[in-house]
Amino acid sequence: MMVNDLETRLYINGKWLESSDGQRFPVYDPATEEVIAYVADATVEDAQAAVDAAADAAVHWVARSPRERAEILRRAFELLTAQENRFARLITRENGKSLTDAIGEMRYATEFFRWFSEEAVRNLGSMSLAPSSGARILVQHKPAGVAVLITPWNFPAAMGTRKIAPALAAGCTCVLKPASETPLTMLALAGVLEEAGVPAGVVNILPSKRSAEVASRMLHDPRVRVVSFTGSTQVGRILLREAADCVVKPAMELGGNAPFVVFEDADIDSAVAGAMVAKMRNMGEACTAANRFLVHEQVHDEFAAKLAAAMAALKVGNGLDDGVSVGPMVTAKARDKVVAFVADAVAKGARVLTGGKAADGPGFFYPPTVLVDVDPSSDCLCDEIFGPVAPIQRFTSEDEVIARCNDTEYGLAAYVYTGDMKRGLRVSERLEFGMIGLNRGMMSDPAAPFGGVKQSGLGREGAHEGLMEFLEAQYISAAW
Repeated sequence: MMVNDLETRLYINGKWLESSDGQRFPVYDPATEEVIAYVADATVEDAQAAVDAAADAAVHWVARSPRERAEILRRAFELLTAQENRFARLITRENGKSLTDAIGEMRYATEFFRWFSEEAVRNLGSMSLAPSSGARILVQHKPAGVAVLITPWNFPAAMGTRKIAPALAAGCTCVLKPASETPLTMLALAGVLEEAGVPAGVVNILPSKRSAEVASRMLHDPRVRVVSFTGSTQVGRILLREAADCVVKPAMELGGNAPFVVFEDADIDSAVAGAMVAKMRNMGEACTAANRFLVHEQVHDEFAAKLAAAMAALKVGNGLDDGVSVGPMVTAKARDKVVAFVADAVAKGARVLTGGKAADGPGFFYPPTVLVDVDPSSDCLCDEIFGPVAPIQRFTSEDEVIARCNDTEYGLAAYVYTGDMKRGLRVSERLEFGMIGLNRGMMSDPAAPFGGVKQSGLGREGAHEGLMEFLEAQYISAAW
């Protein structure tokens, strides 16, 4: 069933435009595999027009007082909050996640506008006296310039608001390219931002299947000074190479391989509840999703049995249906990747406690799955599963489990469950990850600096650090 009440053209300089060559691409409902919309497919010429619009608008946007920008962001928060259900249903239609999950995403997404409406007025500088010369050191933070924002399909609303809000708070203008699997939510957001008072050209939305060409054109425009990308490490490396040509400031939130550690002194019921959140938020299609479970041998069997029971109890189906908590994967490719991971693990000796077989019929569904006795060489332990599969392994000592956790090129998120807070903090400090969930299965928060180390990215989103990604320090030496 087509979505007929949505704008599906490009949003450039406050106007809705067809792509310069008139091409469009389909957007599918993952639950039915039906086309729900055909969206304008931006060309490199459209990308250039969007950068032109952002550059022209920057002159006036940066001149707005921080309080003016803050009030516009606050108004966007209020408007989005009032339209929460409308946006949640749209997210479910194009992404597949359950309506409950989509509502949760919307509350997370809207909070970025409220948080950065408050941060917009806290762009603080400093003044000090140079110890040797006696000159005054004045430091202020200025908007970096036009920002290119590239978002993934797994959180169609939150990944966009997490970038747009700090960019606008800092005084930057932007061009956002949403994932081609889920462009409708960001196109719908354009109208909300316009109603909130965002001037023409300050935010431009550019859906496109020609991602590489469009991104390259924008990153080679000298007026573009920031690129903020969320997605795979593989694509992140490509964008970093592109950004190097014009020395564009990168903010990269890339892949993960999150360990979920359960020590023998943990509250097992609490650990299972946390695991359900860490693993099954968005059907496991999250960079922070628990990817490999490392459970102490003394509590392994109890944890595995309870997690399998909790996973088996989840209802799978169309995310818009009542009681459904697990929707389809976003595409057939995503589902087939999960199928391959499970098949590989089973071939290497893993046992399936629940799930393990893709459903027949329309829709890209895969059931919640728990694996035990997973061989260390299994592909699912080395790569992001990005699906509802929980592979469990045993460990025996603290030093052993820390070494196994850190044995990955990724360093985004990790989870630790223990009844001993001293141990929890000690282990957390030794883990090579940017974020740790200590006795918590949810770590994402607009007030916290989100990001990773090693191959999981550069920079941070959220918190005050998120604002700083769109600012450049300027130092003035003065004497009086």
